[in-house]
Amino acid sequence: VQLQASGGGLVQPGGSLRLSCAASGLTFADYAIAWFRQAPGKKREGISCIINGGTATYYADSVKGRFTISRDNAKNTGYLQMNNLNVEDTAVYYCAAARGPYGGRRICGLVTYSGSTDGMDYWGKGTLVTVSS
Repeated sequence: VQLQASGGGLVQPGGSLRLSCAASGLTFADYAIAWFRQAPGKKREGISCIINGGTATYYADSVKGRFTISRDNAKNTGYLQMNNLNVEDTAVYYCAAARGPYGGRRICGLVTYSGSTDGMDYWGKGTLVTVSS
């Protein structure tokens, strides 16, 4: 199984980036997809999650209204559209996959309510997002 996050880079405050998470080696449509980030000196935190069918999405308060998670099961790819970025969004961003009851709803809730990293079955390598003027 492989998850590959991409799309990071340097962006100015107020700018946008779209991250992608390409999956292989698993039945993608069976898994919820979550995005996490880890800023320098801080612990990794969950910021967004989407259940396996894509009909329910979850966001941490820190990104709600600015980030949009989506997925294309036909392409085995998840996405995180990030708008109105600020310097506090600077971090390494990771995607992860989790298989759980009800499409992963409970796991998604834990990821975004408490920032939990528990329950993920697979992790991808991160992609660095730097927000700076």
